[in-house]
Amino acid sequence: MTTTPAIEFDRVAYGVGELSAEFAFSREPGTVTAILGPSGAGKSTLLNLAAGFLEPREGQIRIDGKPVGGLPPATRGVSMVFQDNNLFAHLDIRTNIGLGLDPALKLDAAAWARVEAALDRVGLAGFGKRQPGSLSGGERQRVALARAFVRRRPLLLLDEPFDGLGPGLAADMLRLMLEIRAEVGATVLMVTHDPDEARAAADRILLISKGKIAADADAAGFFDRTDLPELEAYLGRQRGA
Repeated sequence: MTTTPAIEFDRVAYGVGELSAEFAFSREPGTVTAILGPSGAGKSTLLNLAAGFLEPREGQIRIDGKPVGGLPPATRGVSMVFQDNNLFAHLDIRTNIGLGLDPALKLDAAAWARVEAALDRVGLAGFGKRQPGSLSGGERQRVALARAFVRRRPLLLLDEPFDGLGPGLAADMLRLMLEIRAEVGATVLMVTHDPDEARAAADRILLISKGKIAADADAAGFFDRTDLPELEAYLGRQRGA
């Protein structure tokens, strides 16, 4: 029995010239993929194409087997967590999370109860009336994860969400993300610059170099490979060392 991919990039191309990118891959439901590569390689471009913030010039993106070309991000069945958490500074935490359910904030009592339950799930019970500026960086990332949790979308996109956090806090956030992913049953595409995060979280690795997929492989043993010049360069290893 063939499983419909959670997401599929079917010969997707974006941009032209030195700013062009070409991607072709698919992922089974429930998997976690770490996306690695040097700055400017095209990692965020890939996520933004999946989310609908960018549209390809060629090819097709399918989510759960359905073409999503031209669909806005809100209707694609995705949640995205950014490095800067993308919170509205003038709105309290409860409202920021509620916007994930309905941008018009037309929420009934049951929906607001889901918001409170999401805050409790990420360890921020009682924080609903606080402003983002009063929280630490780790707490703001917990709010962003709570928003993703409350939306319960089948595809979770993470764009270096733990960058800038200390190693211990980043590891805690990674564990929380994996717990939430399991509870929601989401498929994850996670941009990271940290091989340790990839080792800890990912089933698969996408290594991006110069706008193309240099490797699409199992995470197990990936960083021990010596047959990929792009990996050697990314990790700063000398060839043959």
